[in-house]
Order: sequence, then structure tokens, then C-alpha cells
Amino acid sequence: MKTGEIIYNSIKSRFDALAKPIDGLGRFEDMICSIGAIQGREEPDISRKALVIMCADNGVTKEGISQTDGAVTAKVAALMAKGESSACLMARQTGAEIIPVDIGIDCQGPFPGLVDKKIMAGTKDIVRQDAMPQESCLAAIKAGEDIVIECAGKGIGIIATGEMGIGNTTTSTALFCAITGCDPGEVTGRGAGLSDVGLMKKINVIETALSYHGYDSGNSLFSSGDVLTALCALGGLDIAGLVGVYKGCADNNIPVIVDGAISAVAALVASLIFPGCEKAMLPSHTGREKITARILDILKMTPVINGDMALGEGTGAVMMFPLLDMAMAVFDGLSRFEDADIIPYGRFDK
Repeated sequence: MKTGEIIYNSIKSRFDALAKPIDGLGRFEDMICSIGAIQGREEPDISRKALVIMCADNGVTKEGISQTDGAVTAKVAALMAKGESSACLMARQTGAEIIPVDIGIDCQGPFPGLVDKKIMAGTKDIVRQDAMPQESCLAAIKAGEDIVIECAGKGIGIIATGEMGIGNTTTSTALFCAITGCDPGEVTGRGAGLSDVGLMKKINVIETALSYHGYDSGNSLFSSGDVLTALCALGGLDIAGLVGVYKGCADNNIPVIVDGAISAVAALVASLIFPGCEKAMLPSHTGREKITARILDILKMTPVINGDMALGEGTGAVMMFPLLDMAMAVFDGLSRFEDADIIPYGRFDK
């Protein structure tokens, strides 16, 4: 069996043989090479796509850190169930299968139109207690893995990650600060939109939560800390579910696209709890939340979209689908130099 590195180089050599300037598609060529390496295929296949959206409520909304209350999570999820949310409308244009998941919406009973993976009816208020018990966190991770296994059985070749949950930029930023030791005052963003007063309140809530759980600024969990414990204390069910998606994609050789802040935090957590799974990840956009670019830098990923987006739901990740399709069209269809009677370009060190 050929290794990922051999497959990557083989695809790169084929790109070099096509009748175009060397590296003419820039990082998109590298992404196609990575997709092939992840899939274990010298002929990458992303014809079947899926968007997995983890939906969950967050108890920290009780602290007034958002313009809206938690009830909006269920309302947007209802739009997803009908295929009418922002990400669903965008994903439909790409031909992707839309998989919205109720992993922790604060509602009674199953949510019609959503995949029922509910672990809890939302998390607890992280300022006052752990967000969730460890068994619930592990169950959410397992739920994410199971969804990927189902996708693999359908022949899905690439997955985009998305989420929905009021308050989840607060939980994701708190978790990021706990892991990295960063000061919340430096990295906290405005989420879906906050005034200066609202932003200061959000920062204070994150600082209070970190202090309550014993995560002081300046202390990193990278080398010796228990990241799973931090996820249980500060995270959300959506984040835990996405951790499972990343692990599942790595285990099943499916490339997975990282979206914005919440998706990126889940990617960071997954890389620390399950080392090596980051090799299946691809970046999409920088996002407006400050932590997104920092996480992608930690994971050594360079996003290709800089659209100042802050919509969530996987919208940035979904935008990658048509871009990658166009790069694949060149890979699959462009003539080689020898066939087009063109003198090949040579590769030189940069």
C-alpha cells in the first residue's frame, strides 16, 4: 500500500505535467494532493460531499452574553430541518448532502428533520459548574464518529463541519483560553454581534468561568494538561460532537474541512485528545472571531478564503466545495504538455 506521502507526490507530479504554469493553482493544488493522500487514492474523489451541522444549546446564555436567548437555537435548527438555513441553501448549490444533528438542543423529544443524537438538553452554565459530565462528553464524541461512519458507508468523499448554538463563541473562546493560556481580553470576539458593553460582559464571563474551573491565564494545556477535562468543564455538546467528526474522518480516510471559530476549537481539541487526526483536516476561511486564525496557525493550516465571515453553520467550509471542484476539474480534464505539444515548464526552487 502506498503511503500518504507517496500519493501526495504522485498527484503533485501529475499537476506538474498538466499544460499550465507550475503551481498555477497555488494552495488548491496542495489541497487536492492532500485529499488524495488522506483518501489513499491517486485519483481523488470528492464527487459525494456532506455538511455535518452539530446543533446544541449552551447554559452560559443565562449570563446574557448574546443578543438573543437560547430559544433561537431551536428556531434556526427548524430552518435547517427544512433545508432553509443559510448553510443549507449554500450546500444545496454544491450538491452536498446536508446532515443537521440535534446533539443537545434544549427541547423536549426528538426534533423532526434533524438526526437525533441528543445527549442532553443543552449544557450547564460554565460560570457555575461543569458544562457536562464526562460520560456525556464522550457520548457526544462517539455520536460524531458514528455519523462519519454512516457517511463512509454512503461513499461520501469529503465532509464540511458546521454548528449552531447560541452562546457557542463564548464556550469555544473559554476553551481556547484554557488550552492556550491566552488572555480572554485579547482574543474574545463579538460573536453574532455585541456592543462594546456586551463584549466587556462576555469577556468578564469567560474570565469568571476560567477562574472558577482553575484555568488561569498564562498556563497552557498543550504539554501535560487534561484537554478532555477542559472540554467537559467549558465546552459545548456541539464542540464535542465535532471532535468526534474529526476523529471519525481520520479513522475512515475522509478529508474534513474546518469552518470558523467553533469548528476550529473542536479541531484543536481533537488534535490534542486524538493526536494525528489533524492530518485529515483542511482549512477554509479565516473568520471574524480572533481565535480562528490563531488556531489555524497552531495547526499549521493556511486558509484560502478571507471573507470576514461570522455566520457559522459551516458556511465557510461549504464555500470550499465548489472551489475544490474547480481545482479537480483541472486535475481531471486538462491536457498534459506532451499531448498539447507545449514545451513543459520546469520546477525550480523558490
